[in-house]
Amino acid sequence: MAFSPARPATGGGGIRPRVKRSLPRIGADGPRFSGTRLNAQQCRRIQRLITDKMPDQLKLPFALWTRHAIQEQFGVFVSLRTVGEYLKRWSYTPQRPAKRAYEQCSKAVQKWLTEDYPAIAARARREGAKIHWGDETGLRSNQQAVRSYAKAGSTPVAKISAHRVRVQMISTFTNRGTLRFMHLKGAMNSQLLIRFFKRLVRATDRKVFDILDNLCMDHSKPVKAWLAANTEDIEVFYLLSYSPEPNPDEYLNGDLKRSVPSQTPARNEAEMRKKTLSRLCSIQKRPDHVRRYFHNKHVQYAA
Repeated sequence: MAFSPARPATGGGGIRPRVKRSLPRIGADGPRFSGTRLNAQQCRRIQRLITDKMPDQLKLPFALWTRHAIQEQFGVFVSLRTVGEYLKRWSYTPQRPAKRAYEQCSKAVQKWLTEDYPAIAARARREGAKIHWGDETGLRSNQQAVRSYAKAGSTPVAKISAHRVRVQMISTFTNRGTLRFMHLKGAMNSQLLIRFFKRLVRATDRKVFDILDNLCMDHSKPVKAWLAANTEDIEVFYLLSYSPEPNPDEYLNGDLKRSVPSQTPARNEAEMRKKTLSRLCSIQKRPDHVRRYFHNKHVQYAA
């Protein structure tokens, strides 16, 4: 005689039946929640907006593309979780944006990359000149560019001198890894820039094409007069205003601002200068390290 198994009670202390919950469905164009789904054209439109524009260009009250800002571009109400699912499906991740000046002219930068610099490089090959990339930079003793581990909820405290110390220097290097630099005592002026040019010419057995940032000091009358009298040894070219990205020397500056503050804190100007010059001498002995600056996508054209 067969017996059927007893059914669990539905009330009291019995076992409750398992409830099947609805999960978001991921289609070819993105997820679907509560019957809401963007078509392929809408998906492409939103992706183009995120890639090509910033919210302020669309007169939106947001500085960056957050989920709240993107939510307003859907045209239909969707939750922030749904927005996140769409972004994940499109392989969009939150990233720290690079800074770029409003005053920068993108067309002029493109002209420099495709026309101006190739013409300078062609002249350098014809005349047997070396192309150097130069820039001025400064480091502060209270600059913090690194992080420190600590117990969660307990912020580490870094003790620094209340008297801010600043060290300034000018440097230039080639895509072969040859680095030249000079420490500046005080602010940059015409005489210091001319002294650096003289040292650069003496250290080079060929004519120098030096490409600098477009600073007002580079166009002073004493500098122009000295360059006009020494055209056989050196010529200076200028990058576009508000456009530091095409200058490889910016990556040396970034290297210094990351590495020097990570050492023991400098208590005075002498210690700060010693640490900065020590790092520069270390980089100068490693041409391969300098050549790696040209691996960045913004300066590969100069490699």
